[in-house]
Amino acid sequence: MNTRLNQQRHRSKPRSNASVWQADLGDGHYRNPIIHADYSDPDVIRVGEDFYMVASSFNMSPCLPVLHSKDLVNWRLINNVSETMPFAKYDLPRHGEGVWAPSIRFHEGLFWVFFATPDEGVFMSTTDDPFGLWSPLQLVKACKGWIDPCPFWDDDGQAYLVHAFAKSRAGIKSKLQICSMKPDGTALLDEGIYVFDGHDHHPTIEGPKLYKHNGLYYIFAPAGGVTTGWQTVLRSKSIDGPYEDGVVLHQGHSNTNGPHQGAWVMLESGESWFVHFQDKGAYGRITHLQPMRWENDWPVIGQRTNKQEIGEPVERWKKPSVGEEAIDNPSFMSIDTSDDFKATTLGRQWQWRANVKKEWYTLTEQRLRLYAYPQPQGISTLYDTPQILTQKFPAPAFTATASISFYPQDDQDYAGLMICGQSYASIMVRQLGNGVQLLICEGAGGHPGEKVVESQRVIAHVNSFTFYLRVKVDDQARCHFSYSLDDQAYKLVDQPFRATPGKWVGAQLGMFALSKLNVPRSGYADVHWFKVSKS
Repeated sequence: MNTRLNQQRHRSKPRSNASVWQADLGDGHYRNPIIHADYSDPDVIRVGEDFYMVASSFNMSPCLPVLHSKDLVNWRLINNVSETMPFAKYDLPRHGEGVWAPSIRFHEGLFWVFFATPDEGVFMSTTDDPFGLWSPLQLVKACKGWIDPCPFWDDDGQAYLVHAFAKSRAGIKSKLQICSMKPDGTALLDEGIYVFDGHDHHPTIEGPKLYKHNGLYYIFAPAGGVTTGWQTVLRSKSIDGPYEDGVVLHQGHSNTNGPHQGAWVMLESGESWFVHFQDKGAYGRITHLQPMRWENDWPVIGQRTNKQEIGEPVERWKKPSVGEEAIDNPSFMSIDTSDDFKATTLGRQWQWRANVKKEWYTLTEQRLRLYAYPQPQGISTLYDTPQILTQKFPAPAFTATASISFYPQDDQDYAGLMICGQSYASIMVRQLGNGVQLLICEGAGGHPGEKVVESQRVIAHVNSFTFYLRVKVDDQARCHFSYSLDDQAYKLVDQPFRATPGKWVGAQLGMFALSKLNVPRSGYADVHWFKVSKS
């Protein structure tokens, strides 16, 4: 298998090596975050010389991203566990639902991923090649509010599943439960037992990851909430408990708020490291890497700079000791952002806001064609429109530009570039006589009586249907839209828009074509390229 994986991991070149955020400082050190993008609830494993990460994808498709690294610092997005969610309700954006907090493990020659959806239950998928096809999603337990599952196989072959609860669905909060599980991971064998109640000292404890070290059982679990919380570790001589607890990582005097929910990884060298996220508002839950060591059979994470002797996140540190040959070119291991659409498949960085439909787009003749597909019946806002192609904010400050040729059927077809979040804004065009009308659209989702305001202050009558739409995002998440007819002179439009996070996700870049009429259409927009650069 290792030979096969070695062949697989280099079989396709990334579309763009230009990175707008580089964690590797090139001098044997790295800076945090290692990924300045919304890969929330990360879990990481090491298999030989390779590291694999999974993260939440919520309502987006393809679902459940898989990332690969050779050194825990430089990462590349390589796959998705599933193309879509197997429920019709995800054909529309189900903001904040879908894939929550997956876990990944390697056991008996297979990679295993477990995750939960808040309303449908716990699911599992396996593969012998994380770069290839994963098995169809297997429902392990139909339930509501069982979240953040993590499997564990003990030394005697017995299998278990630890998980938390979402009070909004289960009526339970701040408790962790362990269930016995079939060794093949396909079903649970009992209803489980509570092994920890965090109400008194660790409210909202969640995201448990179960390990065994020096004969003791450990549950790494964040508590206190994503923006203000801390990382807790539980320890017991028995998997059923009782567990003693301690806080091992908190913000302290650092700039990293609520260090939250992650994974312990041990290197072949014996070093230990901890991967977690930080909630950074509009930028989402960005990924950090902390040094870790063991002291008296307790993990020490980050650096201790306080009288409480609780670890605090580091900003800059020496890279993990993985060997000189582990990674030939760190820039190769970067998450793509730009796309020239010359491949036969969309880049892995792209996701749709609901289960993707083949009628929405094609990749032909070195371009991406977005069809002016009708908005679903009863949907009138961009917030609830599924056929919006998105990617994550990739850095604190950046510029994104799209080259678009627009071929509308009539003035009910639209195409544009947008910033997606709970509040959103778009620069978009529609046909107006023999030219194009340029509109700035702003709105907010999730509120009764939501409406979109179309600014008529910016109108351009042009003879060309090819144009360039741009958004420049500064380090305060202020978004400045502009447009050009020649990709040389850009004209700013309207006032800056401040991006906001969505439901459990960061703000996103989006492109779309759509029709306001709920009938078959022939209009479309061709995207020739999409470029992301440093601002």
